[in-house]
Amino acid sequence: MATDDPLNPPLPAPAHDPYAVLRIDDYRLFLQAGMYATIGGQMQGVAVGWEIYERTRSPTALGLVGLAQVLPVILLAIPAGHAADRYNRKLQLMVAQIFLGASALGLAWLSIAEGPISLVYFCLVLSGVGQAVNMPARWAVMPQVVPRAMIANAVTWSSSSWQVASVVGPALGGLSIALTTGATSAYLFNAACSMAVIALISPIVLRPFARDFEPLSFRSVLAGIRFVLRTELILATITLDLFAVLLGGAVALLPIFAKEILKVGPTGLGWLRAAPSIGAFLMAIVLAHRPPLKRAGPALLWSVAGFGAATIVFGLSQSPAISFVMLLFTGALDNISVVVRGTLVQVLTPDEMRGRVSAVNAIFIGSSNELGEFESGVTARIFGAVRAVVLGGVGSILVVTAVAWKWPSVRRLGSLHHVRVSSS
Repeated sequence: MATDDPLNPPLPAPAHDPYAVLRIDDYRLFLQAGMYATIGGQMQGVAVGWEIYERTRSPTALGLVGLAQVLPVILLAIPAGHAADRYNRKLQLMVAQIFLGASALGLAWLSIAEGPISLVYFCLVLSGVGQAVNMPARWAVMPQVVPRAMIANAVTWSSSSWQVASVVGPALGGLSIALTTGATSAYLFNAACSMAVIALISPIVLRPFARDFEPLSFRSVLAGIRFVLRTELILATITLDLFAVLLGGAVALLPIFAKEILKVGPTGLGWLRAAPSIGAFLMAIVLAHRPPLKRAGPALLWSVAGFGAATIVFGLSQSPAISFVMLLFTGALDNISVVVRGTLVQVLTPDEMRGRVSAVNAIFIGSSNELGEFESGVTARIFGAVRAVVLGGVGSILVVTAVAWKWPSVRRLGSLHHVRVSSS
């Protein structure tokens, strides 16, 4: 017997609106602030790598750039996340920009004065402190800016804007080095970006959130770690992203490839640094305009495996064009992972724990690029730059295999819209 009622046909599913979240004024300010911060930070990243390699010719010195920035994140992100769950997240974001701006001004002064490399690393540690304070608050504050129903849309556009800034930043960084024959201008621009971020964040009105009123204790501070460990999908996707980027990232070695293998100079270095972000931006636009992934888990696993394969080809390439395309592919494939993981972390985390869970995310993910830089520098010193990159790509593929075997729920993960929101 037919079950459809011709007089009362089922209502069609609501049309997917890719621009819904962009109509929120405060979210647009939040997005712009993130873009300025990323452009300045990426310019500084290119400048630091180029200047240190010019002065030391040491892959290990390049690796230490990442280590200097990641250690403060590892040590301070958990307390910063706890603060984000108890106090004013917007104020915390502003304090973070003060640290980042001070670090950039210090690097500018050292560049002009040709100060000791040890002080350069000190300024990078200060930058790491700023990121440790910034990342938990930034990731935790999003549900106070947009409604929960728009979280996936907001994560996708945040990723897209980050990628645009990551295209512009490295290109401007390489261009500024080429035009001024030095790194100072990139550092000064980053300091100005930090001030612009404060100005953009100031007028944003945040929705109230359920604060954590549990007495301060070792147990309350570490609650985010416990939550991640018992939430399988978050733990699996964070682990996958961490080790794939840790092993497969070639960004730290790009100055070596640009100067000695591909011979493209500082402007070429800027474009190589921008290539992953160009790919990620294009993928973000595709993801924003299509309905949510119906099989998010398999898409995640295949994208990370593809990331590893593209990294291998990049490592073996001696053609600037092929190298650029492979880096573009790594960014496009990595962005699928970013959107899946970012959405899962947002929808599965209770409001009163967002800061602490975001802190764990910061340690695993926000620090993976810097740890990857250190790992790349060490392995390049032992095996050479080409072998280090190829081995990293192979490692990324092995990590995908291990995660798919260890956590079958990732293989079975369907639409992100059907993921059940966790309760505290």
